[in-house]
Amino acid sequence: MTLQNLVGEYKIIGSNQDQNKVNYKGLLSLKLDQYNRVVAKWTIHKNQIQTGIGFLKNNILAINFQYLGKDLNTYKGTVIYKCITNDILEGFWFEEFGDPNFLGSEQCFRIKEEEIN
Repeated sequence: MTLQNLVGEYKIIGSNQDQNKVNYKGLLSLKLDQYNRVVAKWTIHKNQIQTGIGFLKNNILAINFQYLGKDLNTYKGTVIYKCITNDILEGFWFEEFGDPNFLGSEQCFRIKEEEIN
């Protein structure tokens, strides 16, 4: 797995960091910046935007993310993805103010170019 293999758009399915494990769906866009860091942008339920910067080592992608909540506070966290294949990422995440008894989870499936058009 190389950084260039990660670049693209992914459908995501996840569950929140709480006892109820509320599910969500969305999109994840991965790009590279001029320093070869991974630049991530999640769009959850078509209206919540989260952004992050990360790096790849030994097929593990680690991204620190943040987003503006409905209460206008900024929330931060970390997501760790295992790169299963060039097209599938499987991960877990946590936020600084999330329930420390639980982890969120997320699966990402690359959107093929023919699916975009």
